Amino acid sequence: MAGPAIVTDSAADLPPDVALERGIAVVPLLTNFGAESYRVGVDLSADEFWAKLTAPGAPFPTTAAAAPGVFEETYETRFTGGADSVVAIHVASTLSATMKSAQIARDALPEREIIIVDSWSASGGLGLLALLAADLRDQGLSGPAIAQALAGRIGDLRLYVVVETLDYLRRGGRISGAQAALGTLLSVKPIITIGEGKVEQVDRVRTRGKARQRLLDLLTTDPVERVFILHGEAPDVRDFAAQLRARLPGAVPDERVVTSLIGASVGAHLGPGCVGAAILLRGSQDATIANSEVPNIQ
Repeated sequence: MAGPAIVTDSAADLPPDVALERGIAVVPLLTNFGAESYRVGVDLSADEFWAKLTAPGAPFPTTAAAAPGVFEETYETRFTGGADSVVAIHVASTLSATMKSAQIARDALPEREIIIVDSWSASGGLGLLALLAADLRDQGLSGPAIAQALAGRIGDLRLYVVVETLDYLRRGGRISGAQAALGTLLSVKPIITIGEGKVEQVDRVRTRGKARQRLLDLLTTDPVERVFILHGEAPDVRDFAAQLRARLPGAVPDERVVTSLIGASVGAHLGPGCVGAAILLRGSQDATIANSEVPNIQ
């Protein structure tokens, strides 16, 4: 395969068939249930993860980055397959040690052109960047040009999710105990966002129905280029997806809409019943931004 290869990690929540079809390599991160460790998407599918998470008496899962050697092997395999460069888009460095492992792997292959992009996001936000990278590759852009274009579009990403409880984010260390306690005390459905590498609560709504309507308001304010609907076995995800598509300002082609069951890398922090979406707003398509202007390229 001549040209650049696209690599991401399992925190992107890309459905396996979509990743395969688009030629995107996915590095499996780790999830641990007690003493048992699993490679996400390899030893543990999304369906298997949710079954384990919701089983009576199940230990709370923890997540971890893959070892640098796993990234190195993944990158090197792309080159032996014919790629002339690798563009690796990974989960936000503020949320995981994944970027650090990726950087160590890149430095172990100094003769190879490996460009690492910090997505400043996770789940569908990261997935949208990986899919955009695959489109740019198919358009014939070089590895550096793809990385520069991606870095220039990170500001166009939005991600909002309604969670049933903030307890999973608290137990995973993503928010403080005080933040989680307030949400529980008020018996609300929190809406969270991931932006600029941070998890933040943007609203608290009394019922799930009202929370979903607020979610739709947040997602349909501006014209959208791509959509990544995500959920943690939410029973209302189909209705939510239909309402979102109906309310989007301007049509989004079917091939630019993905629906995905969240996997273990992110699901352990959001918990069951969550539903939301990442969107890429219509923005600049310029792929010639100078490296000095895009510090998230590593």
